[in-house]
Amino acid sequence: MADSNNTRLGVLLMIATTFVFAVQDGISRHLASEYNVLMVVMVRYWFFAAFVTAIAYRKAGGIRAAARTEQPLLQILRGLILATEICVMIYAFTLLGLIESHAVFTSYPLLVAALSGPILGEVVGWRRWTAIFIGFVGVLIILKPGFGVFSPAAIVPLAAALLFALYGLLTRFASRKDTAATSFFWTGVSGSVMMTVIGASYWEPMISSDWIWMGTLCITGALGHWLLIKTYEAAEASAVQPFAYLQLVFVSFIGVLVFGESIELNVAIGAAVVVCAGLFTLWRARQAA
Repeated sequence: MADSNNTRLGVLLMIATTFVFAVQDGISRHLASEYNVLMVVMVRYWFFAAFVTAIAYRKAGGIRAAARTEQPLLQILRGLILATEICVMIYAFTLLGLIESHAVFTSYPLLVAALSGPILGEVVGWRRWTAIFIGFVGVLIILKPGFGVFSPAAIVPLAAALLFALYGLLTRFASRKDTAATSFFWTGVSGSVMMTVIGASYWEPMISSDWIWMGTLCITGALGHWLLIKTYEAAEASAVQPFAYLQLVFVSFIGVLVFGESIELNVAIGAAVVVCAGLFTLWRARQAA
């Protein structure tokens, strides 16, 4: 529950959040094209873990209070799934670029809606099931299967969307017993441990200019999460969540202007279908609430 209900401020903060995350994805695409994805994510997680630990330290009760949970295995699983999703999504950037990867990834709210029934026991009505079906038609428009141009690599961002949907559902499940601060702490720490164990053996020397980009990546990651926290403190999630789709717009500008990507007609049409279907599921969820 938001501490206040300033929807205008919440919308502005969400727009700022999506812009920062888009910049972060652009930097991730650059670094992952030059260095191993696992190493890039590992360094990013070191900073993320330090960030969540610093926040926990400043809260009442300190780190011990933030780490206290009755469901540690669930919290660890959440952290591992998110770290895996980040690795898969950044890998997708190197295969397909920013625009097509994010166009497919925007299907994750539809996956959340589809899986909320079997995982959380929530009721999904026929209208939302229809929107979910239409949304995945949009994904098929983006992927163009059966026309001789479909690449198996296009499945990678879809796998990332599925992982992120699972992470979101498990976060919702964990919130029944744990606070947001506890979940945030475990997300950073467990993901950092996992990436250190997996990524340490993939360490590569980086040139000095790329260390600047790596530092910027870490800062944008922390800034993005901080802005997201402030967004949900300012306004209700249902009011600001539709503006999260602006990340696709910002990413498209970065993809075209920085990396020379192009926006294919099928990607634009498919993404529009997915976004409209996602917005409808959010609206129906708010109506049901």
